[in-house]
Amino acid sequence: MKRKGTSLVLVFLITALLTTPFSAANIVIITVEQNPERHSVDLNGGWLEEREDVKILHLNGSYYDMGYQHGFLLSDEIGEVMRAQLVLFENAGYTSEKLLEVWTIMDDYLPHEYHEEMQGMADGAGMSFDEVAVLCMIPAVFNVPFSDACCEISLWGNATADGKLLHARSWDWSIQISDPETGKLLQENVVLIIRNPKVGYASMIPEFPGAICCWHGINEKGIAVGENTCVTWDTTFRGISPAFRMRMVMDSAATAEEAIDILTLDRTCGTNFVLSDANVPIGYALDQSANLSYVGTWNDPVEGIDPFWQIEDTVRRTPMYIDPACAAIEWGRIRYDPSGLRGILDALLGKSYKVYPWIHYRALSNQIEKYYGTLDVNSSMMALREEYTGASDFWMFLSKQSWQCVYQWVSCPETGDMVISFASSEARACYEPVHYFNMFDLMEAEPP
Repeated sequence: MKRKGTSLVLVFLITALLTTPFSAANIVIITVEQNPERHSVDLNGGWLEEREDVKILHLNGSYYDMGYQHGFLLSDEIGEVMRAQLVLFENAGYTSEKLLEVWTIMDDYLPHEYHEEMQGMADGAGMSFDEVAVLCMIPAVFNVPFSDACCEISLWGNATADGKLLHARSWDWSIQISDPETGKLLQENVVLIIRNPKVGYASMIPEFPGAICCWHGINEKGIAVGENTCVTWDTTFRGISPAFRMRMVMDSAATAEEAIDILTLDRTCGTNFVLSDANVPIGYALDQSANLSYVGTWNDPVEGIDPFWQIEDTVRRTPMYIDPACAAIEWGRIRYDPSGLRGILDALLGKSYKVYPWIHYRALSNQIEKYYGTLDVNSSMMALREEYTGASDFWMFLSKQSWQCVYQWVSCPETGDMVISFASSEARACYEPVHYFNMFDLMEAEPP
């Protein structure tokens, strides 16, 4: 392995937060007495529970049934999430009317089962189909006006303590986005969704209420995926958004090859994915725009083009391209190499801000090398939290307010174990307590 760059280490006492075991005593079922209107009809196996103050939404059955259960059980929260995001997107030029125009273009590309799920959500939540369509199109345009969000890592083989694959994710966005009516912050509504479709694979996904598509997730077949936002001029709405393609992976991919086929089909905008297959095990990075696509694993020559470098049995991405062809059409990328003093000067002069995702990449890579060979769900989360709090890198400390992590998680898809933290109204996810869940246990749970 080749180490590049140096870091000034700041000491943060966060290890203790990673030692709290899961306790079944913390399970709370949201009962009829507490919320009678949410249990007044037969939901065909859909239900809502709470563990350690984390809401867990269980969806079961047909796509229409899952949409109805979702809408009925979280109708208020869906409204809050929708209003909070619409204010932001309207300011970026995407009004409800504009988002509906996007829907009319993308509609023909989307598999029919998701139309059924959208209709189910509309019926369950008492919304119109158009309102649900607007909500589903927000992720479709996210990669157009916004940038510099998230990070994604796949680790396996020699990188991990037992050779099992780990998938790590930080979902980054502002933690100041609030519903204009209730004042509730976006992150206060995050739920953990356990999805058991009648046709398709079960999955576990941390998401916002109203999410039929998804930003990431793990399915029962050991496939995990997530994405980072990359802004490019090479975009189209004639296709399937990255968020819906990831949903398709969760529902129908049992191998990396099947997932890659889905993720590279009907591309629409700038993104990079990290895809994990725990069965091989192996991870892949996918850089893509509407017309360009790169797929590679850790030893692909692209992963070692200076200033980036290869780490054995590891792929990782921050919100920037590594593939040179994609980097050449990335918005704000005035040169391939964004590192060093030139990159800092570019940012100070307002020419390019790509030095920030580069710093993120370097700090993340250094953390992986620091814990290399000993990584499990706990140490991987600790490495991620150290980076995001600035404990591992002086420049990350200086720029840490740019990384507004809404939630962070690490999962072992083979065992189903996950450790996750959520931002609060007061602090980013990297400062909040962690929670432990097992995907397979949650999939087998039954309503009261």
